Amino acid sequence: MPTAPASLSAMIDVVCGVIEDSEGRFLACLRPTGKHLGGLWEFPGGKVDPGESPESALVRELREELAVEVEVGHPLEPVIWHYEERTIRLLPFRCVIVSGELRAIEHEQLCWCLPEDFKNLPWADADVPILREIWKSVRRWI
Repeated sequence: MPTAPASLSAMIDVVCGVIEDSEGRFLACLRPTGKHLGGLWEFPGGKVDPGESPESALVRELREELAVEVEVGHPLEPVIWHYEERTIRLLPFRCVIVSGELRAIEHEQLCWCLPEDFKNLPWADADVPILREIWKSVRRWI
């Protein structure tokens, strides 16, 4: 029996933290050169382990990647993204840092940026719909 191409196989749930600081800036993380999507900016996060809730996965991933504890807030619109080798369901959540000292453990660089600065960074394609959602929500308050 033939197998489905990777893009049609089981979807992988991935969480990401849309972390905002008290100045209305959002944390962007630069993926390391040499890794998948290296050199592109993203919201930090990672895969949801079997039996783990998305919120718990996000707390774990941000602790591992950034050495911080976060309070997970409301979810944003999920993004289904098809890469050549896999399909992901990206589950973004608004977050705030509640403790820890922010460090780039798994990323080359970290950057706090205002929504109007999003266009100045080369973002991973799957994160672009999240950027648009943030921009729309910010524009309502201006």
